[in-house]
Amino acid sequence: MIVSTKKHVLIYGDAFVDYIAEDQSNSTFSTFLGGATVNVAAGISRLGASSAFITVTGDDATSEFVRDELSKEGVDMTFAKLENNKRVSGVYVHLTQDNDRVFHRYIDETPDIQVETTDLTTEAFQDASVLHICSGTMFHLTALQTTREAVRLAKKFGVPLSFDTNIRPLRWESEALCRKTIMSFVEKTNLLKLTEEELFFLTETDTLEDGIAKLVPYQIPVILVTAGEFGTFAVIDGSMTHVSVEPVVAVDTTGAGDAFIAGILRQIHLKGQPKTRDEWIDYISFGNKLGALCATKSGALSAMPRLEDLEE
Repeated sequence: MIVSTKKHVLIYGDAFVDYIAEDQSNSTFSTFLGGATVNVAAGISRLGASSAFITVTGDDATSEFVRDELSKEGVDMTFAKLENNKRVSGVYVHLTQDNDRVFHRYIDETPDIQVETTDLTTEAFQDASVLHICSGTMFHLTALQTTREAVRLAKKFGVPLSFDTNIRPLRWESEALCRKTIMSFVEKTNLLKLTEEELFFLTETDTLEDGIAKLVPYQIPVILVTAGEFGTFAVIDGSMTHVSVEPVVAVDTTGAGDAFIAGILRQIHLKGQPKTRDEWIDYISFGNKLGALCATKSGALSAMPRLEDLEE
């Protein structure tokens, strides 16, 4: 294995907690560390690579819980911000009669306390093999400005950008604003990951082929459209290929996409950017395995695979 000359995969996003219903009555809840960027940061660390997380937490018990859990996961919090009055965002997740999970209600008591552009340090980006972002904080003006500055710094230091659209419409003022904001980052992206539903939403199309065609003008080097049990449709330098996944008995698909992208970023960090189409397919296959493995367990972060799980 090649040892990376960079210190970490750098991730910017919201520290988050999931309040997950204990049964279908949706009256009692258990608290879990959650959120897409949190899952990816911890997922990378579980796979034997280094991750560093840029976020903001406060001085209350929930924030302390978040920091403790991330520390246990081995995530580097050197570049995170501590602002005493910050209260970590959360989401109440309800269970349907079919035991599917639905995002019922978001809570954000301190939306205006965010990582500022001045909180970003050049050291974080100089030492990064990849910068990974999601759209989860872009609905807030300050967070949007910070995201733009993080992307600028990444480009300045030659750090490739990984972008998981991870669209949560409930958090946006309108679908149009959500779409416009996310698309403004697409042309800067080296690796774009999205689901089929997100592709259709962003491109206002209803077929995979039409959606991809709408993205072609942006000249994104690699586009990964995840399709659950059908694997991943990968567009590499403008040419689409299908990367299948070995079938599993899915118990809970929450977090499977995060496990998928964590696997790919882990490979990039430890082995370097793929130089050929075949190398990309190998990385994507690795991500597919992790996403499938995650789906065989309940939960999101709790189901993020470790290297030993793959060996088993």
